[in-house]
Amino acid sequence: MDRLWEALLGLPPALVLLLAFLLPALEASTFLGLLVPGEIAVLLGGVYAHDGRLPLVAVVLAALAGAVLGDQVGYLVGRRYGRRLLDRTPRRFVRSDELARALDLVRRRGAAAVVVGRWAAALRALVPGLAGLSGIPRRAFTLANLAGGALWAVAVSGLGYLAGASYRLVERRLGLGGEALLALVVVVVLVRFWRHRRSARHRG
Repeated sequence: MDRLWEALLGLPPALVLLLAFLLPALEASTFLGLLVPGEIAVLLGGVYAHDGRLPLVAVVLAALAGAVLGDQVGYLVGRRYGRRLLDRTPRRFVRSDELARALDLVRRRGAAAVVVGRWAAALRALVPGLAGLSGIPRRAFTLANLAGGALWAVAVSGLGYLAGASYRLVERRLGLGGEALLALVVVVVLVRFWRHRRSARHRG
């Protein structure tokens, strides 16, 4: 397990920084966020920052740029093709309850939904397109997108940084190796996979 964890932390810093930009950028623009939450790469970037392998400000800026650009593209796509895309999206990727929650959020909160929706992975992938579809003005959306993206990038990068600090502290004080943290990561991934499979069976 130590070797697996070392392999994860052995990714080139430049690649981690690229992923911290790319995954948030693809969340709403391609709906990738329905399958792979963008904060995974940003959290890893925060851990790298704690280890001194990346500047924390670079991780924050990469995450901010990716989040804002991706949501802006998602908004424009929703504004032009939103209804057709929703009608053609397989329900195994967009669950009806997630879509209903996102629609309700946009209707009730308007542009503020962009800030609120950023904190839930499924809503983060859907809200920008629905904002475009619902006719929220571009200026209002852009301002909310910048504000929400900045808060999210700072918070998630900071959590990754603190996670790196906590792991090092636990490792030093309790003598735990990479197995503990890797086991936690595996459990989180398995739980997410199990929940996805369970919901897919219910929908089927």
